[in-house]
Amino acid sequence: MYSGSSDGETHDAPHRKIPPASSMLWVRNLRRFIGSGAGLGSEALMELETKRILLDIFKEKQKKSAEAGTIPSFYKKKPEDGSISHRVQRLAKYRFLRKQSDLLLNADDLDAMWVCLRENCVIDDATGAEKMNYEDFCHIASVCTEQIGPKCRRFFSPSNFMKFEKDELGRIAILPFYLYVMRTVSLTQARIDMSELDEDSDGFLQPHEMEAYIRGLIPNLAQLRDMPAAFVQMYCRIAAHKFFFFCDPHRRGKACIKKVLLSNCLQELMELHQESEEEVTDTEQAENWFSLTSAQRICDMFLALDKDTNGTLSKQELREYADGTLTDIFIERVYDEHIRHGKSGGGNAREMDFESFLDFVLALENKDTPEGLTYLFRCLDLQGRGYLTTADIHSLFRDVHHKWIEGGNYELCIEDVRDEIWDMVKPVDPLKITLADLLTCKQGGTVASMLIDVRGFWAHDNRENLLQEEEEPEEE
Repeated sequence: MYSGSSDGETHDAPHRKIPPASSMLWVRNLRRFIGSGAGLGSEALMELETKRILLDIFKEKQKKSAEAGTIPSFYKKKPEDGSISHRVQRLAKYRFLRKQSDLLLNADDLDAMWVCLRENCVIDDATGAEKMNYEDFCHIASVCTEQIGPKCRRFFSPSNFMKFEKDELGRIAILPFYLYVMRTVSLTQARIDMSELDEDSDGFLQPHEMEAYIRGLIPNLAQLRDMPAAFVQMYCRIAAHKFFFFCDPHRRGKACIKKVLLSNCLQELMELHQESEEEVTDTEQAENWFSLTSAQRICDMFLALDKDTNGTLSKQELREYADGTLTDIFIERVYDEHIRHGKSGGGNAREMDFESFLDFVLALENKDTPEGLTYLFRCLDLQGRGYLTTADIHSLFRDVHHKWIEGGNYELCIEDVRDEIWDMVKPVDPLKITLADLLTCKQGGTVASMLIDVRGFWAHDNRENLLQEEEEPEEE
């Protein structure tokens, strides 16, 4: 009897249903207790809150993605100043830049590398140049790694060796390689310094950020160390403006850091590192926009033109620029095209402020560059059609011709000059000259000078004599 009862229980046991955990009272109470957070510690509560916030963000992104369909997101709102996101972003940026800076070679490391290169190279019997083959290159890499550390290893890659010109024995000169290392380190350091000043971390520098970068460089530039303290602010303003003239062609008020690093402006600024000023002639200092001599020249020029000392230049005052050799029609066109938002002087006349004056001087002193020629072409394009016709050339040169005759020069035919310009440019369309034609012919700066400046036309007319005068001192 008992055994039968036992067998019956054994037979029914596998078919007994176990209630789900969610239906058990103690499970429901435990989940309710944990879900309220009353039974959690401070760390667990923080983690729970973090998960909730991340889940809300994820759901919001999913909702926006569903509403947008297949259109990708192209705008991301920047974090507000003082917010946690903003602080985290700045901290992450600071740590990243510090890490990158620590990986750079310092001055002592570069000196040690130069010593390693010279001690392990071979002398070319024919030229006397110090060279190394690939085996020497690998050996020097090992020596430098031992003395300097692993941070120099990236410069000794096979791809870097292949970048340099090799002789018939497969050797490269050590000097170009060392200069390559120095320039890479210099540009990387410059990028780190600029990125630190980039407040919104968008890869662009605004004028005050560029001025701050230049101000930080002044103590390290040998030719600027003795700059009067009162002139520093004005110098930074003048120096920064050249970067924006060449690196911000659309005048958006910000310059791309990558474009700044690759521009000739930064290289020109770094030339002021030269310790001995005796090696730099007065002419070279004047030609370098970033030299103290050039900056003072620009200020003196503006002050001399500003007869009424109101801080701006009228058309009449600007006509005295370059001893009055610029044509009246060109001055008028400058104000029409580039002084639309300038300060107003007496009456309703528009006047040129100092910033616009810097653009004006940069364009005239860099006529052969795309940026300078673009500035001037807008003035030459009298009808705003994007091209010049024979009638435009005739109108522009008529003022040059008038000044030419006033200077006591020989009579010339405007039509002959017009035909000469057409032969120089060789435009794609024989009936009109575009900006692209002037850039392609490589003589756009000369053509522009001929049409806006009587002195520029005189230099072109006497180019053979001027060239001969330049060659004579060299022969002596």
